[in-house]
Amino acid sequence: MNNVSFGVRRGEVLGIAGLVGAGRSELMMAIFGAHPGRKSGEFFVGGKHIHIDEPSAAIAAGIGFVTEDRKRFGLLIDQTIVVNLTLAALKKISGPLVTHPDAETAAGQRSMKDMRIKARSVFTVVGTLSGGNQQKVVLAKWLLTSPRVLFLDEPTRGIDVGAKQEIYQQINRLAAEGLAIVLVSSELPEVLGLSDRVLVLHEGRIMGEFKREEATAEAVMAAATGHAAKRTA
Repeated sequence: MNNVSFGVRRGEVLGIAGLVGAGRSELMMAIFGAHPGRKSGEFFVGGKHIHIDEPSAAIAAGIGFVTEDRKRFGLLIDQTIVVNLTLAALKKISGPLVTHPDAETAAGQRSMKDMRIKARSVFTVVGTLSGGNQQKVVLAKWLLTSPRVLFLDEPTRGIDVGAKQEIYQQINRLAAEGLAIVLVSSELPEVLGLSDRVLVLHEGRIMGEFKREEATAEAVMAAATGHAAKRTA
């Protein structure tokens, strides 16, 4: 990454497009404090300057991150739905010192209903769920933290068409409710269909920025292959 700067507003879906190796996932991980190596930059959430050196600081600042590899980084695959759902929001649900199983179960049940997670109960082991339902668990986990900004890195990778449509509906609903969303996807139609604005990365640099009405497949692909495009205000 080199001199990458961008903002996302409440209720906006900001899409980040680019070819493999452009640095999309690395950018999200660096902001979230999860990318190893040296990095520098300034971050603001709600106009407040924040310092992020590890994921816990990002979570405390109101940032959630649905990673591209749910089985490695998004889930405890051998644990129950309720354990996974409440993992990032335990302090909020149970308090800083002790756990409250009843409160965690109630929060998990609400999330299951809201996200339409198909399982017998919140005590079902996540590894037994379909890919689509696993992804809903990951998304619901971050929503329980009440984020102000939500990063979605390949949110529909490895799930069926029906589950994709449900995820799309959730993204649109969350944006309509005022959540700021940053969407990374290798599926260009997904980026174009969901985003209010699109940034295009090429070799770690922003090569183009398009409003929804300007973001055609041709324009985005030209920028993704290194042809500079105009940036919109």
